[in-house]
Amino acid sequence: MSTDSPGKKIGGTLLEVRNISLRFGGVKALTDISFDVREHEVRAIIGPNGAGKSSMLNCINGVYSPQEGQISFRGQTFSHMNSRQVAEMGVARTFQNLALFKGMSVLDNIMTGRNLRMKTNIFQQAIRWGAAEREETEHREFVEKIIDFLEIQAYRKTPVGRLPYGLQKRVDLGRALAMEPQLLLLDEPMAGMNVEEKQDMSRFILDVNDEYGTTIVLIEHDMGVVMDISDRVVVLDYGKKIGDGTPAEVRANPEVISAYLGTSH
Repeated sequence: MSTDSPGKKIGGTLLEVRNISLRFGGVKALTDISFDVREHEVRAIIGPNGAGKSSMLNCINGVYSPQEGQISFRGQTFSHMNSRQVAEMGVARTFQNLALFKGMSVLDNIMTGRNLRMKTNIFQQAIRWGAAEREETEHREFVEKIIDFLEIQAYRKTPVGRLPYGLQKRVDLGRALAMEPQLLLLDEPMAGMNVEEKQDMSRFILDVNDEYGTTIVLIEHDMGVVMDISDRVVVLDYGKKIGDGTPAEVRANPEVISAYLGTSH
């Protein structure tokens, strides 16, 4: 076990992506992509628009089935897996475009993340009887802890659609955390945020990684954020991998500079 930053222990390989290629008709979205994710790290995927970043996340969480290659999670290898199976294995995801229930409260939105954990049947849940009532109480207590953790106690009964965008993104993160994932996939969690909101979200991501011990794979356009919070970075360009390493190594990679970093000034 190695220590990549002071006080932080990085474990062995949790997720391994091997030679993934994905095509839509004649369009190559990903070509022969390989990288790994270690336990307890924050692993960033960066690249220009259209580089294949979201497609890569969609392969990891079972939305897309790649034509070639394999993905291993905790030593279990799969070529084709649906989103529910991946979620049951311990992988949760937030989305670039919020998929929250705008008319439902913050509490009820985060509660939807507990569905996989509920053992009672729908009929029992509907009448809230016996085991279902006890189970709901336990899940609600867990969700209240997440609400406290994300500092959104004041909004717990507020319909999500009434919240500012930055707080809606926080609720989306809360719903993913409610699944108790071992691996959390974040698709541009700071898109559309102002500087203060980005600082808050960066802090929560690091706290999730530190306090919950959750491994994180992050897609983000803000290079300052990526370099600040990531342990390692993989760089895609036109569906191909052009860089992989620590933030310092990626920042110094000539191919990355010309393809991506050089265009951001």
